[in-house]
Amino acid sequence: MKALQLTGNKENPLAFVELPMPEPKAGEVLVQLKASALNRRDYWIREGMYPGIRPNVTLGSDGCGTIVKLGENVSESLLNQEVVINPNQNWGENPIVQSDEYTMLGMPSNGTFAEYLAVPVDRVHPKPAHLTSEEAAALPLGALTAYRAVFTHAEVKEGDSVLISGVGGGVAQFAFLFAQTIGAKVFVTSGSEEKSQKVLDTGAAGAVNYKSEDWDKQLKKISGGFDAVIDSAGGDGFSKFVRIMNPAGRIVFYGATRGVPPKLDVFTAFFRQVRFQGSTMGNDIEFEKMLQFIGDHKLKPFVDSVRPFDEILDAFEIMAKNTQFGKLVVRF
Repeated sequence: MKALQLTGNKENPLAFVELPMPEPKAGEVLVQLKASALNRRDYWIREGMYPGIRPNVTLGSDGCGTIVKLGENVSESLLNQEVVINPNQNWGENPIVQSDEYTMLGMPSNGTFAEYLAVPVDRVHPKPAHLTSEEAAALPLGALTAYRAVFTHAEVKEGDSVLISGVGGGVAQFAFLFAQTIGAKVFVTSGSEEKSQKVLDTGAAGAVNYKSEDWDKQLKKISGGFDAVIDSAGGDGFSKFVRIMNPAGRIVFYGATRGVPPKLDVFTAFFRQVRFQGSTMGNDIEFEKMLQFIGDHKLKPFVDSVRPFDEILDAFEIMAKNTQFGKLVVRF
């Protein structure tokens, strides 16, 4: 079977390889992938900027496919079912935080950029019926991260005023969809006027360019203040969130692409009872709830483009330029 692996060669870090067909062990199923999607994580691994990297591993955390073979002790009813793969590995018993053994598909274990993948049976879930294989493949990592941030930590509810920063990113777009769906008033930031307009066309309450020097003042003026902020950037702008929070507001952050905030207005934070909450991925129960939520509300992810698996390296180049809006998907 064909797979895309990390080579360990800086000049050509990714390469297609031919691997033996995986054989499902007891309690496992063999999934024939129909589609997979890129995440920023895959890009950082390619660039050598991710912890625990090792060569000769098949990348990819997102995937949707059909169960074509069963290991021992697996129900025959699962054969030929179309499923979405949960990329979580060893979250652990504590739903609040992942265990020390937690990993994701695609590094250090082989992932979904392959024609076939054997996974434990508890890693597969029925594909939401209203989605195509390509749309379903776009869900796992990004939608799970957004679900935990929006609902578990930010506790967003109908009527809340919510800010999603950097809405060009995949997780941010899912966060926007989730918060908007339950009736929150959702504002966004982006460095791209084109991306902002796309979200405004989808129902965002307002959009501000974070490259503007007074972006926080603009947001405060059009929103009146925020009950929740979902952020992945950190950096210089993080402290400004504190100034535009409503009392008892929640700032949830799942990344720091702009680095560590150089200063933080802790005086305003404690006086307004502002909560800071780190977040990443999500537990297995949240994965099930995320799929149920998407199915119940018939949500569809933003998909930038779909291309054949043979052209996946082109998708990496698009991600490097950061010109996409929505998920980059490959079909097998």
